[in-house]
Amino acid sequence: MLTLFHAPNTRSTGVLALLHAMGKRDAVDVRVVGLRRSDGTGAADSANPHPEGKVPTLMVGKEMLRERNAIVLFLTDHFRSDLGRDVGAAGRASYLRWLAYYGNVVEPVLISEAAGVADHPAMQSTFRGRPEMEAELSAALTDQPFLLGDDYSAADLLMASPFVWFPEFMPAAQSIRDWVARCGAHPSAALAAQEEARMTADA
Repeated sequence: MLTLFHAPNTRSTGVLALLHAMGKRDAVDVRVVGLRRSDGTGAADSANPHPEGKVPTLMVGKEMLRERNAIVLFLTDHFRSDLGRDVGAAGRASYLRWLAYYGNVVEPVLISEAAGVADHPAMQSTFRGRPEMEAELSAALTDQPFLLGDDYSAADLLMASPFVWFPEFMPAAQSIRDWVARCGAHPSAALAAQEEARMTADA
């Protein structure tokens, strides 16, 4: 049994959208929990098994899985979705590359920029910065509409998410802007938004 502990308008929204994109929304029990938000509102919910009270949290039987890139990988593998890439299939290495790059580089770069510490030597030596991140995206999108080729994937969903949610982070390159627009227009985004609106109305 898979159970997703979720809160609307959070990092977990992308996981909910992924379930819709895969056509597997009904295969996962989604439980809405409270959490302490960045603006100081809300509070941790004892119903959430995440040790820090964050979302998304995916329970796989009695095992807890945390961090979006790990959850995205698990779900696309578990459901053998063409939004991921199977072990041994062409594109698997590129798929893993983007999932890891998101958590290990993109989020730290953008958060350090928002916090005003992007130029700190420790940040630059460990993660590099926005120019390198944008160059990586631009190179991938030069000759193809999505990160893994012609079709939208879970890597696109994850990698585009900060730019969809925070337009102030949007890179200047038109190829990246067009890619973000394509990702944001995927039907799963609207389905997740509609479900979250119902969650909020029922709260």
